Amino acid sequence: MSKRTIAFVTGGYSGEAVISYKSAITIENNLDRDKFDVFKIDIHPSGWWYENEDGEDIPVDRNDFSITVNDNKITFDAVLIGIHGTPGEDGKLQGYFDLLKIPYTSCDASTSALTFNKRYTVAVAAFGGISVARSVLLLKKTATGAEEPGSLKFPVFVKPNNGGSSIGMSKVTEPAGLEAAIAKAFKEDDQVLVEEFIAGREFTIGVFRSGGKIVTLPITEVISKKDFFDYEAKYVAGMSEEVTPAQAPDDVVKKVQEAASKIYSLLNCRGIVRIDFIYNEQDGQPYMLEVNTVPGQSEASIVPQQVRAMGWNLKDFYTALIEECFNY
Repeated sequence: MSKRTIAFVTGGYSGEAVISYKSAITIENNLDRDKFDVFKIDIHPSGWWYENEDGEDIPVDRNDFSITVNDNKITFDAVLIGIHGTPGEDGKLQGYFDLLKIPYTSCDASTSALTFNKRYTVAVAAFGGISVARSVLLLKKTATGAEEPGSLKFPVFVKPNNGGSSIGMSKVTEPAGLEAAIAKAFKEDDQVLVEEFIAGREFTIGVFRSGGKIVTLPITEVISKKDFFDYEAKYVAGMSEEVTPAQAPDDVVKKVQEAASKIYSLLNCRGIVRIDFIYNEQDGQPYMLEVNTVPGQSEASIVPQQVRAMGWNLKDFYTALIEECFNY
């Protein structure tokens, strides 16, 4: 069987591009070159480029998403999406590839756009019977000040509504701190989510589809050295402890896995997603926090930890993701 030609896209237009480039190292090191001819495409505000073996940047023809190398025009059988943030996690690239009829490894355009908006995601999840925290959405154009979330109980989390990596996120314990936290979040986004704090253990779980079946990875418990799992806790060594698989009772693990599988189906997810939960022991329920449709893939990231805990290697995992995208 001839090799498939795969475009692996990295970079992006947001502050999360730095995380995309970290993920790219792991992904590149674990792609099966016996099965795939891989071309890494850097999608950058200055342009879309393929860097050849000589270090020369070759522009991508965006009319058909092709490159020309040594006078040979190369088109792609599929795209492996490794961009955190816009335009790879919010549906923009997915819509572009849909128009070109090129398969890709992530959720489709509508699901990517929905899940990129935390407020819309929890609203749909709640409609589907998933437990979520109470929250208020503030829009920059209409926000009148810090009084808006007055109906919520403190403490609350204040965070940009779109995007990931916990950039611009704050925990606020009393109303006096709300205004500064909202201003901080508005620096990252024109929508801000103010969400009630749910007490409990923080679990996160990777979910993907392989051979047409939904697979839930072993769950991870996140124990932050900080007050909550913010950007520093996520990406600075030693600032959080991640236990994979989580040391939790079987019934708790089962509830998280069942909720994650239900959310994956409810939101019509594709590829690998990571879903974050708080498990409230008083209620005996996992509360969904958010859905990450392009989760981090650096060596220290949670999904690679979970893949190894399942007994897979990353090469087999990325092969499964690429092969599954041809079935959509």
